[in-house]
Amino acid sequence: MKKLLFILMMIPLGCQAQTNVGKKLVDDIKQNTTFGGYVIAKYNYYDREGQTKNGGFDIRRFRVYVDSRILDDFYIRGQMQISGSPKESGENGAHLLDAFVEWQKYKFARVKFGQFDRAFTFEVPFNPWKIGFFDNAQVINMLGGMTDRTGEHKSNGRDIGVQVQGDFLPIGKDHHEFIHYQAAVYNGQGINHADANKKKDLMGMVCLKPLKDLSIGLYGWAGNYTEENITVDRNRWGCGVDYESDWVFRAEYITSEGYKISDYSKETGLLNDNAGTNHADGWYAAVGVPVTPKCKIYGKWDVYRDQKSYDSQKSQYCLSGEYYIMKNLKLQANYYYTDDRSATVGQHYNTIDLQAYFRF
Repeated sequence: MKKLLFILMMIPLGCQAQTNVGKKLVDDIKQNTTFGGYVIAKYNYYDREGQTKNGGFDIRRFRVYVDSRILDDFYIRGQMQISGSPKESGENGAHLLDAFVEWQKYKFARVKFGQFDRAFTFEVPFNPWKIGFFDNAQVINMLGGMTDRTGEHKSNGRDIGVQVQGDFLPIGKDHHEFIHYQAAVYNGQGINHADANKKKDLMGMVCLKPLKDLSIGLYGWAGNYTEENITVDRNRWGCGVDYESDWVFRAEYITSEGYKISDYSKETGLLNDNAGTNHADGWYAAVGVPVTPKCKIYGKWDVYRDQKSYDSQKSQYCLSGEYYIMKNLKLQANYYYTDDRSATVGQHYNTIDLQAYFRF
């Protein structure tokens, strides 16, 4: 009887505790939720021989997002995107880009679950505002899971999975963390697609930060991609250096082992007679120099080799200038010269690219 009375007395206390937690959750959502987004509009012109068009106007990206912090330790993000012309590809229409929750109680071990950036390279998780050029480097696009070499649908460097990341070992007068790491498991199929085989992609990244603004990193990717019952390997590793301050210097090298989906016959599942090699690599080196507080000039040497050979090399030499009219509005002008040794027509051409960035 005493136990029953004790239980009955505790019920209101338990309900009160649940009510308090629920109230805090609602208050957190109200007070710690932000909405935003940005638009990137562009015009480009190129003089490549053999093309049916020479550029034009385009909405490069339109993104909207919601961020929220709840119960002190949880960060939640949702982000949608429209890019290019929705009629060109289903992946260009309105689609989910980010959808994850991250437990951030401990700086040395934050756990993220959902759809988010792959733990691979410095540039993959960069917001387009931060890159400094008309687009990511070629090797980031082709081997970083943006518009992947394998034939994977456009995934903006994202996949669905779980990740542990952290920072530890403070050094220097500013006590910045010397070591940053990321370790993740993904489906391997890119954004908004369920897993298609029994295997998972494993990725990891370790960065050393001798200075607060300087990172030196090594990263790896072991996985595969499946489409129409054809599975190809994606075994990749890379290294890089990234200095981000008023001045910017960033360089990365990535190498890949694994065929493309298009190298196989869909009817037989065997390699085509004209299949390429299962190796590719690329690198880039970029520098940004401040001219005024509102203006910065960038230069980049950008190389991708689809067959890891001289004959398959595509090089771009890029010059970019950015000017901030105000904090949330900037204009960007890009010029790049392309030398594409893999092309039979139009190996050498010039491109002028103008972009306007606006965020809210």
